[in-house]
Amino acid sequence: MESQAEAPDQQSSAGQVYDLIVIGGGAVGENAADRAVQGGLSVVIVEAELVGGECSYWACMPSKALLRSAQALRAAHGVSGAAQAVTGELDVDAVLSRRDSFTSGWKDEGQVSWLEGAGIELLRGHARITGPRQVSVTSADGGVQTLTARHAVAIASGSAAAIPPVTGLHESHPWTSREATSAQQVPGRLAIIGGGVVAVEMATAYASLGSEVTLLARSGLLGGMEPFAGELVGESLQAQGVSLRLNTSPVSVARTREGVRLETSAGDALHVDEALAATGRTPRTGDLGLESIGLESGSWIPTDDTMRVPGFDWLYALGDVTHRALLTHQGKYQARAAGDVIVARARGAQIDDAPWGAHVATADHAAVPQVTFTDPEVATVGLTAAEAREAGYEIRVVDRELGDVAGAALYADGYSGRARMIVDEQRRVILGMTFLGPDVAELLHAATIAVSAEVPLDRLWHAVPAYPTISEVWLRLLEAYGRPARTGT
Repeated sequence: MESQAEAPDQQSSAGQVYDLIVIGGGAVGENAADRAVQGGLSVVIVEAELVGGECSYWACMPSKALLRSAQALRAAHGVSGAAQAVTGELDVDAVLSRRDSFTSGWKDEGQVSWLEGAGIELLRGHARITGPRQVSVTSADGGVQTLTARHAVAIASGSAAAIPPVTGLHESHPWTSREATSAQQVPGRLAIIGGGVVAVEMATAYASLGSEVTLLARSGLLGGMEPFAGELVGESLQAQGVSLRLNTSPVSVARTREGVRLETSAGDALHVDEALAATGRTPRTGDLGLESIGLESGSWIPTDDTMRVPGFDWLYALGDVTHRALLTHQGKYQARAAGDVIVARARGAQIDDAPWGAHVATADHAAVPQVTFTDPEVATVGLTAAEAREAGYEIRVVDRELGDVAGAALYADGYSGRARMIVDEQRRVILGMTFLGPDVAELLHAATIAVSAEVPLDRLWHAVPAYPTISEVWLRLLEAYGRPARTGT
């Protein structure tokens, strides 16, 4: 296919000119740039930190590396024969070293090399939008370059940890997810503020690494998921030695010579070595020049399903900054759609933004998969029962115990877990699935296909699960729901 894009202009009254300028060189920005380059466009990524972004260095990869070693050890202890053979303790230094290997020691040479091989230019510095299709880039030495986009600017700057407005918390320099995933030493005592995914994953990780962990949650755990998920994860955390304080919040925090002191809403004080704020995310849009084009600085950026910002024919937003689904895989999905859209529009094509169109991102409305890598794991996709009812669906909730499935009993002695299926009774399709148990993450993609493709239950009877595997729970769920209607005579 012959490219219809021009190479970037090296000298221009408007500075360097590219077909597409991507602000943010994380996984989302990389994917959008790659799709556009494959479509024949010239692309530059502007990145102020490490190419590869949050997921590569401070989120997905290092956090799961911290969790995996203890998970493997517990799995071995759960199978007789292996349990007798595994007599040592977790090697904390080896865990941290393995984690470091996944971040390449917080160096991005490998990621930069990938950009070069993909034909994507990189400009290091801080980007600010200064007008329609115009971006200024300030380098570390203070130099400023001006870039112009022929077709599009895509904002993929991500999000940062939000620090809640607790007296003294910001001044005490708490850990956020960045410090928790990159720490070179394990604190003896760690307080975690929050009850979401980051909070429970880091509680799991640091309890296994030897910290005395106290988790303070304003309400329950894993709000927004099925209630049993938070309840059972909480029981597991307590079994791992975590002090779980639900319905409790810090009211003031101070860093002292001895560590960190937290006054709580229960009227007592907690003394720890470090405090981790894990209470949500905030968009990294506060210094991007959004006000120069009439958008609110520091705000989330709304988009249509082609990821274009309403009111602009040249501006796109991808990933966390859209607040659609703050997950790396969903951001990459959005980026692939946007990259294709930008190429198509650059060639004058009319894009169908209706659901299921070829160039739209619709899966992040009601078919978002997510895994919480606690022990047990929680794997979810689609709507919860409460969300489905609120949306007006007539539903049926089907629950099964995973431990009753033959494959689960073989997988681990005393395997315990749960599966929940939310069925739209009018259409007899699955609206949501939740799995809880050891290694249920690997069950999730089948559920994601069923939800996103709206596969009728009558068809799912013909998707036969292999025996003896944990996937046999699909058969048990269908049996609990009821056999398909018979047709004919």
